[in-house]
Amino acid sequence: MLTRIDHIGIACFDLDKTVEFYRSTYGFEVFHSEVNEEQGVREAMLKINETPDGGASYLQLLEPTREDSTVAKWLAKNGEGVHHIAFGTADVDAEAADIKEKGVRVLYEEPRRGSMGSRITFLHPKDCHGVLTELVTSAPVESSEH
Repeated sequence: MLTRIDHIGIACFDLDKTVEFYRSTYGFEVFHSEVNEEQGVREAMLKINETPDGGASYLQLLEPTREDSTVAKWLAKNGEGVHHIAFGTADVDAEAADIKEKGVRVLYEEPRRGSMGSRITFLHPKDCHGVLTELVTSAPVESSEH
């Protein structure tokens, strides 16, 4: 069962400038930042609110760290903007299997490591009305990391 909008991923050319925009315009602060070498991105998670299931909702700002990353290719084609939407679930494996049975292509055979130690997979945008969709099982998060 999907429990929340976990995050909205926003692709950007300059992470620091984009973080500053969201900080100065909306008052959002960086809750967590990291470099994900496997995905070729530097990212910042801006916490929007807590959710009743113990999770939270975030904006995920993504800057590519190499030209062959998926986000770099997406930026070259589309420019800055909304890259994907992510839904939270208690069990990404079961949720992905259930959705796959409904005819939606799951992009990873096995979930991978995502932001803040989460487990993730993606659904093919052509099967989701043009929207790249991520499924996320969050790892417990105790404190912010800047």
